[in-house]
Amino acid sequence: MSDVKIKRRCATYTRKSTEEGLEQEFNSLHAQREACEAYIASQRSEGWVLVRDQYDDGGMSGGTLERPGLQRLLEDIEDGLVDVVVVYKIDRLSRSLADFAKLVEVFDRDDVTFVSVTQSFNTTTSMGRLTLNILLSFAQFEREVTAERIRDKVAASRRKGMWMGGVPPYGYRVENRKLVVDDERAEHVRWIFARFLEIGSATELARDVARHGIRTPRGNRIDKKYLYRLLNNRAYIGEAVHKGESYRGEHDAIIDCETWDRVHAILQESPRKRAARTRAETPALLKGLLYGPDGAAFSPTHTRKGGKLYRYYVSQTVLKHGAGSCPVGRMPAGEIEAAVIDQLRAVFRQPEIVAGTWKAARAHADDISEADAREALLQLDPLWDELFPAEQARIVALLVERIDIGMNGLNVRLRVDGLGSLVREMQTEQTMAAE
Repeated sequence: MSDVKIKRRCATYTRKSTEEGLEQEFNSLHAQREACEAYIASQRSEGWVLVRDQYDDGGMSGGTLERPGLQRLLEDIEDGLVDVVVVYKIDRLSRSLADFAKLVEVFDRDDVTFVSVTQSFNTTTSMGRLTLNILLSFAQFEREVTAERIRDKVAASRRKGMWMGGVPPYGYRVENRKLVVDDERAEHVRWIFARFLEIGSATELARDVARHGIRTPRGNRIDKKYLYRLLNNRAYIGEAVHKGESYRGEHDAIIDCETWDRVHAILQESPRKRAARTRAETPALLKGLLYGPDGAAFSPTHTRKGGKLYRYYVSQTVLKHGAGSCPVGRMPAGEIEAAVIDQLRAVFRQPEIVAGTWKAARAHADDISEADAREALLQLDPLWDELFPAEQARIVALLVERIDIGMNGLNVRLRVDGLGSLVREMQTEQTMAAE
């Protein structure tokens, strides 16, 4: 009597790292599967039979187990549908020794044999296990050596100033694997550097950039974080950077070294010091708006005592005729500015003012409703303290026509048309932020 052979259900697994050539009628996956099926056919006398399902992963790396075809194979193994896994070569299943150890555990737990067609062994024997671990170690070693060669090539290319891919800096485009200056956006970069030299504040610069309609190449709004990265990118002075080291680049510079050095002299200061200096240099909040009981204008002035700055508004009458010539000759700037701001904030909450704003704005823009005007003005109250001094001064000049100082307090006369302009401006900024 002949021996009875136990039926062994065999599944083939194929993998290719890239998608190149997969569209061909006969590709690498087909070649691997054909070799595996021929091997299974040669073992028919041992009871080996091919299962119907095919387990393929085209364009998938062997450095991870998260592959659709492999996961489907593991599920069928867990369900007891497979007895033998056949691959063309070991690294088709995994290039990681740690990952392969996990797969072997699954195979052992479910009594599944692993066979490599070109390397002739299986995992049911101790010698097969030893050979497998040695081969996988060399496969992983080869992969790491290849990665090191790639890293060394990138480093050598960067030292030569070559562009090695990625997202090009704003102001450049890529042509023939080289950075080329984009003239229109390069002008934006020069304006950003020049504007930062003027104001020394990335927060205010971000607002100016938004008002000028400058956006990232993908159409996103440019924020303060993006600006800091732009201002620190040495590509703009014609350099290539690799792991903190700078090299002369193949591309043309957009910013000259003098401008770069001046910008970075400012950036080396702490943001708090820059903000304090900018506040000191910012024009007085109420300049050109204050008038005394006699109709004379008040001018901003300041003095320093013990290194501290004291700001005042002084009547032109006092400046011309001396102290005592005006009943309200001089006022501390901080106090009167705070009083005016408090009145403005109260105005924003008054429905009748909002209704007047709406009517004035509607004369210039039909798409602004009273609800829009109310919402825009109410938003100014919590945001006011976050605004930079220059922005606060701009809004006050837009909203206030005149401030009269009397013996009994202040009289703030508003620009209703200015309120309407502010509403439209805030709506535009909200629309840009939402895009």
